[in-house]
Amino acid sequence: MANGWRRGRLRAALALLAAAIALAVLAPWLATHDPRRAVPEEQFQPPSATHYFGTDLLGRDVFSRTLYGGGRTLGVALLTVLIALGPGLAIGIAAGYGGRWLDAGLMMLMDALLAFPSLILALALIALLGSGTVQVALAVGIAGIPSYARVTRAAVIQARSLPFVEAARALGAGPRAILWRHIVPTAAPSLLAFAGVTLSWALLNGAALMFLGYGGDIAAPEWGVMLADGRAAFRNAPWVALAPGSALSVTVLAINLLAGGLAEHPADG
Repeated sequence: MANGWRRGRLRAALALLAAAIALAVLAPWLATHDPRRAVPEEQFQPPSATHYFGTDLLGRDVFSRTLYGGGRTLGVALLTVLIALGPGLAIGIAAGYGGRWLDAGLMMLMDALLAFPSLILALALIALLGSGTVQVALAVGIAGIPSYARVTRAAVIQARSLPFVEAARALGAGPRAILWRHIVPTAAPSLLAFAGVTLSWALLNGAALMFLGYGGDIAAPEWGVMLADGRAAFRNAPWVALAPGSALSVTVLAINLLAGGLAEHPADG
């Protein structure tokens, strides 16, 4: 029964995430209006057959902006994850498998970066890099490197001490062969699950920086920007913020459920 529940949860998470990606990709065909077109005389129109999710302060269609905004938000998050995972994986493997002195030096550097809250570190990097979607992805991605490096190091150290790895070493297998044939495949499920957690973290932190106005083009549809647009008018026109907020929450929930399912998978087998 427990396995059936896990499989059902994974299917639901995959379906939600696939739906979010599909809606973002198909936005040009599904959108009913130009997401940038302002019609001031139609500002704050409630949801209707003409505007499914209502309109915002400038009379722009919230439904169309939510669809297009998903592509931009997810794109920034995916770029962020790539930036965080590449160096984080390399640093974690080097620290966990490279010897005591290399481990101590790399982890001292990672601990120094972890001493700063990730969003504060990202804001500091934005101050150096400037505003824009790529800059937001770089800033959040760099801020996420220490966490992924720490998790990778722990997974490598745990895998390194397993009996079959010790047996391969006793049989004369070289360090490189042991690393790539035994340690990395063993650590992969944990690292993949944490990559999902990193993706949800990237979505939230990227949207937060967009909300604060660091995304460059504030007229471009993006979930964080739309939340900022709907903040001031939430009492009178809650639909402006509810649509992107719900889309962001459902997407993060789907990713977290999927990551949790992947983390539990080794226990199933």
